[in-house]
Parts: sequence; structure tokens; C-alpha cells
Amino acid sequence: MPAIVGAFKINAVGTSGVVHIGDCITISPKAEVKTFAGAGSFNTGDNLTLTNYRNSTNVYDNDVIDQPMAGNA
Repeated sequence: MPAIVGAFKINAVGTSGVVHIGDCITISPKAEVKTFAGAGSFNTGDNLTLTNYRNSTNVYDNDVIDQPMAGNA
């Protein structure tokens, strides 16, 4: 079924962002990233109190590949 799209404005698209307008079957990612962070790294809000006495972030990944990009042409 065709899509009816009105006026739109795109201010910015990130390096791995997707802009989709109209009909679509699938959207596949075109980038991958592996993020490591210690305790309290991604906390957001007002008046946070974080107490981390001993913190260790394990960055060892024995399976090496988490999401292969080979099929996302």
C-alpha cells in the first residue's frame, strides 16, 4: 500500500543513521560498535550520587564477532 508523506525537514543524520520515507520491507544497520563502560558511566539525571569503591570493566570478548556486517550490503 503506498504511503502518503507530507512536508518534512531533515536537520541532521548521523554516520550510521537511517532516513526512511514511504514503504519499506527491511532496514539493515550499516555500522557496528562495541562499547565498554564502567560502573555509573551512562547514568543521567539530576543530583546523582555515585559511590564506586572498586570498579573493573572486563573488555575480554572470546567470541570476537558479535554481529557480522557481511549480510548487510
